[in-house]
Amino acid sequence: MNILRKKILKWQIFSMLWILVIGSLLHFTYEWSGKSPIVGAFSAVNESVWEHLKLGYWSMIFFCLIEYPALKEYTRSYFFAKAVGIISMNTFIVIFFYLYTALTGKNSLFFDILLYIIGTVIYGILSYNIIIKNFDRKIDKIGFVLLLIFGVAFILFTYYPPNLPLFKAP
Repeated sequence: MNILRKKILKWQIFSMLWILVIGSLLHFTYEWSGKSPIVGAFSAVNESVWEHLKLGYWSMIFFCLIEYPALKEYTRSYFFAKAVGIISMNTFIVIFFYLYTALTGKNSLFFDILLYIIGTVIYGILSYNIIIKNFDRKIDKIGFVLLLIFGVAFILFTYYPPNLPLFKAP
């Protein structure tokens, strides 16, 4: 493995650890803040699946503020990699959350945490493999737009959740 790939791999490993730790903390920051509406935009405000998907997304976005300046000169597919990674992470969590709760008939904190950990690893693997591919910059712009759309959706649906199971506490 060349030096550049090692550098990118180290950043992706740190990114996964960051998402696990900071995402876990974001689960509690809304309550800690006295239910601040501003903090609620970036934290889980209830126990719905949707609100828990924000934990990985926002912790990843916060990490991008640190990581992107360090990697931008080495890749043309950074934002696309992050978009594919976080979409895959959240898709995995949603599918397997509803699958295990349908099969068992109940929620399990252990399985919820396990899904978050596995989803984070999926994010990291996909993100790394796309970053090193160096796709065309046009694709990276698509990734950037997707990340923005998800950010707007997470904020909007925090305050105006649709009447769907994904947005209701189980």
